Amino acid sequence: MPIDINKKMKTKNNTLLIIITYLLVIIIWSTTPLAIKWSSQGIDFISGLALRMFISTSLALILSLSLYQGIPMHKKARQVYLASALAIFGAMMFVYWGAQFIPSGLVSVLFGLSPIFTSLFVVYIFQTENFYASKLIGSTIGLTGLGIIFLGRIDLGEQALFGIGAILISVSMHAGSAVWIKHLNEPLPALTVTSGGLLFSMPLFILSYLLFAAPLPEQIPARALGSILYLGIMGSIVGFVSYYYVLSKLPATSVALITLITPVSALLLGKLFNNEPLTSSLLVGTACILTGLIIHQFYSPLVNRKSKEIPLDKSL
Repeated sequence: MPIDINKKMKTKNNTLLIIITYLLVIIIWSTTPLAIKWSSQGIDFISGLALRMFISTSLALILSLSLYQGIPMHKKARQVYLASALAIFGAMMFVYWGAQFIPSGLVSVLFGLSPIFTSLFVVYIFQTENFYASKLIGSTIGLTGLGIIFLGRIDLGEQALFGIGAILISVSMHAGSAVWIKHLNEPLPALTVTSGGLLFSMPLFILSYLLFAAPLPEQIPARALGSILYLGIMGSIVGFVSYYYVLSKLPATSVALITLITPVSALLLGKLFNNEPLTSSLLVGTACILTGLIIHQFYSPLVNRKSKEIPLDKSL
């Protein structure tokens, strides 16, 4: 009997930990776009990103050495780190560059398309997940919302359009990285995945800084410095570890559901703390994206229970 009680307690504690970590990711992802905007105020965006990643890599390596006495470097582990580095360097570089030209809330809204990109990667590249007609409908509605936002930004000039394009590239790299890591299915601790990914990507950040960054100012503005520290600790270490933890416990598409919540909260934070405009095209486009994501993520299982709808591929 005590064994059964202990098992139940352990299961309950694990479930609670997953819920808390999931909520923590939502909070961090909601505040990250605004912090990215602030971290580039009075400082080159590459410098802000490189400083953030230097802080993150240092802390991650210290924690990994303290807790695990090192970072595994066998072939499968290196593949996981490479997949992680794809999101850390590639996606981050594009999102930092693009965030200069569009409101922080819009960055989060565009990242709301992650579940659609994730499903497309899973289905058409790895061919390991069901794809229903309802997913196609949800994807179409979501992309329609993107089109509305895109058209609404044409008046802001080419820079805004370049910003949207850069964020979409970042979203695709982020989704591809998540699916790749899930596909590799290597049981590494979340901190190890984060540390390895940072270690693999850090040389690229250093090279980018040396080649392209403007000289650092004599004094970094307080808001920018605070944002860099927040992103280096919470956005990278706590955020990445929490993200990879829930990714190891839940399907990639379920983790991507976080992006149903963060666009709304990020829009509100951008309005409250950075006086960012909430235009009608942005609000309508956001509503379409969220509606499409709800259909994309939740309708298929309901249909499947009663249904005659046949999946195109085997489930993950």
